[in-house]
Amino acid sequence: MTFRIGLVGLCTSHPECWVPVIRDLTAEGLVDVEVTAAWDSGETRPEGFAREFAREFNIPNAVDTLDAMLPLVDGVIVHTTNWDRHLEQARPFVEAGKSVFIDKPIAGNLRDAGIFLDWLKQGKRITGGSSLRFTREVAELLALPVEQRGEIHTAYAAIGVDDFNYGIHAYSLLSQLMGPGILYAQYFDASAQKQILLKWKDGRSAILTIGASAWLPFNVTAVTAKNVYQVGVDNTRIYRSLLEAVLPYLSGKTDTPPLPMSNILEPELAAMAARISWLNNGQKVFLTDLRHDEPGYDGVEFALGYRRSRMKG
Repeated sequence: MTFRIGLVGLCTSHPECWVPVIRDLTAEGLVDVEVTAAWDSGETRPEGFAREFAREFNIPNAVDTLDAMLPLVDGVIVHTTNWDRHLEQARPFVEAGKSVFIDKPIAGNLRDAGIFLDWLKQGKRITGGSSLRFTREVAELLALPVEQRGEIHTAYAAIGVDDFNYGIHAYSLLSQLMGPGILYAQYFDASAQKQILLKWKDGRSAILTIGASAWLPFNVTAVTAKNVYQVGVDNTRIYRSLLEAVLPYLSGKTDTPPLPMSNILEPELAAMAARISWLNNGQKVFLTDLRHDEPGYDGVEFALGYRRSRMKG
């Protein structure tokens, strides 16, 4: 039976880029998924945008409320730019037993991260995050025999645009490369952008360059005892790689989640720790020491800025 998916929030370019990929993957037989409904939050798009979007992409239902979407879908993708509204918008679908994917960044504070993890522990079919956790280029590097490439002990990634909405891609790319086990984050310098050290529990290290700048090509450098690998990520393939990984799980074709519960939120948690570090003169901030009363990254303020840049007002 065809799995019906809805789009929640049409703030960014992601929905328009993902719909054709979803249809390609269905045509190729990887999944059987139809986009059946769309709803927009109105935070960064003009009134009536969902109807315009649905017409352009041949989506049968443009709805005015999330409750109206519930009977039309078996699952949703939450694309809303304001990450502080992600869980509020996902909740009706989670509580109705429907599948949910939350686009990056999943959450901007520990309170929301805790709710997301609680849903996972309850067995809800929910996942999310950046497409840079599923890049083909890093997967190909990791597929090389360890005897050939050596164990990766140090890595570096630089991402532009901003600290979190786009910066999360750097944390995610390093998480794909280095695997789980981030211990702490530490801000240590600024040279046009922020420099962040991530330390893993087994002693491995990674450095990130993040923050306001022009867009930078997705990239990562991996150092082993045998070689140095410079990996450039083809950004024309990243959405397909993500959807290949998550759609079989969302649609019930497999019960194996694309990312395990134990480390799905490590990129977001590491970014939260990095924020506290740069606000506190570069102290080490352990992921286990994050607190629920920390405000985290402000999704409302980011969405307002995003709206101003798009709509000039």
